[in-house]
Amino acid sequence: MPPTKDVDEKATDHLVEKYIEENDVMIFSKSWCPYCTKIKNALKSAKIEFYSIELDKMAEGDDIQEALIKKTEQETVPNIFIKQQHIGGCDKTLAALKSGRVAALLSPPEPEAKHQKLEDDALDSYDYDLIVIGGGSGGLACSKEARSFGKKVCVLDFVKATPIGTTWGLGGTCVNVGCIPKKLMHQAALIGEYAQDATDYGWAQLEQARQHNWSKMIESIQMYIRSLNFKYRVDLRSKGVVYENSYGEFVSSHRLKVCACLITDKKGQSKEITGEKIVVAVGGRPKYPDIEGDKQYGITSDDLFSLKYDPGKTIVVGASYVALECAGFLHGIGREVQVFVRSILLRGFDQQMASKIGDYMSAIGIKFSHQTVPIRLECLEEGKPGKLRLHYRQTLESGEVKESYEDCNTVLFAIGREACTNELHMDKIGLDLKKANGYKIKTREEQSTQIPWLYAIGDCIDDDTMPPGQPLELTPVAIQAGQLLARRLFSNSSLKMNYYNVATTVFTPIEYGAIGYSEEDALSKFGEENIEIFHSEFVPLEWSICHHREQVKNMSYCKLIVEKKTDRVIGFHVLAPNAGEITQGYAVGMRLGATKADFDMTVGIHPTCSENITTLSVTKSSGESATQEGC
Repeated sequence: MPPTKDVDEKATDHLVEKYIEENDVMIFSKSWCPYCTKIKNALKSAKIEFYSIELDKMAEGDDIQEALIKKTEQETVPNIFIKQQHIGGCDKTLAALKSGRVAALLSPPEPEAKHQKLEDDALDSYDYDLIVIGGGSGGLACSKEARSFGKKVCVLDFVKATPIGTTWGLGGTCVNVGCIPKKLMHQAALIGEYAQDATDYGWAQLEQARQHNWSKMIESIQMYIRSLNFKYRVDLRSKGVVYENSYGEFVSSHRLKVCACLITDKKGQSKEITGEKIVVAVGGRPKYPDIEGDKQYGITSDDLFSLKYDPGKTIVVGASYVALECAGFLHGIGREVQVFVRSILLRGFDQQMASKIGDYMSAIGIKFSHQTVPIRLECLEEGKPGKLRLHYRQTLESGEVKESYEDCNTVLFAIGREACTNELHMDKIGLDLKKANGYKIKTREEQSTQIPWLYAIGDCIDDDTMPPGQPLELTPVAIQAGQLLARRLFSNSSLKMNYYNVATTVFTPIEYGAIGYSEEDALSKFGEENIEIFHSEFVPLEWSICHHREQVKNMSYCKLIVEKKTDRVIGFHVLAPNAGEITQGYAVGMRLGATKADFDMTVGIHPTCSENITTLSVTKSSGESATQEGC
């Protein structure tokens, strides 16, 4: 007979170890225990995040407690681990809080810096308590939070013009050339779709009047963005943060040269400032493919959102979320679009969802050329737009490689981003940044670097030092990371940024929202035998009577990835209209460790797309159809 008991014990031991390893503060608790409640309240008061499971509410709770007794010789709850060290019960943890042991475990002292020793490594005084390099979302949030503690703060922000001369104001990528204009252009495309829906809803002549004016859209969007630029400047001034529209580069430890251009002018008009602590929050900029004519004739998302002329027929090179979002709204406002894909769509995202997005975009008329890389871009006719010819190399399914070209009016490169750190001269403080990882800065989980006074937040952080498979290059992530960093540096906080279960949405023509693990990452981490996937295909009610959506009305889809042992939902994915609004609502539950049973017991709002996520019953492993029928 197989040793079932030993196997079960090993599985339980593994589960306990996983809980301890994955959570900085792990509480094994019981819902009725007053001591468990007491220590949770104490940790909350100390602003210390923790993860707890209620053993009395879990089928395997008794087995877990037996495993804990064997591991710790403690028979009671709460049973608490911090940074994988066993602390004990309520009293011992309260004592550890009071003595500072908990804080020491969660924020260990910085190891001695291994950077280049410089003559002015320590200064007697500093011009500023904090200098933030970069006036984007994260940098502004960090600077204002530090100022709220009475610190003297300076923000440096300088935008280097794109190859075609595009520049912008204070606020960073999100406000000027990212989230804000992208969402507004996505909305412009949706309005065009609604006009097509109008006939089936009884509206006359809306479809006939469906004409889009590129210049008017750009004017409206740019006026709004300029108002935000102004508000950010006023906000800094009112809070007492010094703002310099200047570029900073390191001269030595704690010391920056500041000038209003990347090359100091002939008069030598620059100055030096010092900061006790310096935060790098410079974000990133789009990459070019390094082919003939790319920067001379091509554009990136840095140019598109303020482009003064209609782009006309556009080839989008890339398969990132930026590429697909731009291709989607350009198509939606009536422009001809073709997408060149080198390998896969949406690398890093759930690949089933990525494939469904590609299918949807193809179905509405966007042409995809797979296994295709550009090799040369030339201009056939000058103009705004002109006429371009993009030469490319494509690998066919047979393995044959062919070279050809496609003519268009605009080529948009969206092949990834590089951190804007290469011109900060960080080698002068002992940091050697590599092109291979996009010049990103390696940090610890609390945003510190190997240099004790230097920190980094936002898109310039090296992904390898962050949790795998989690979205990082997001505005809300940078904002929260910046605020929490300022509180740790200048207040009494030990709270760190939690990069797990961060919600995100891709604003493609059919929106995609996600929280937690992709299916690929879940299979890799937990094993196929340890997860269950619940899924459903459904028709958004508002699409059900629209004839022009006949080909795509069945393409909305959702799935929950569930860890069998705990019933915890570890992956949330939805492809539907308004997926961003749907996903945000579920993010709180995911962060609190919602189980599949919690989702099942949630009463849906009818009729909505979101309610489908509360009624999932078909599993992938069953092989049954995921298509939902009826109301």
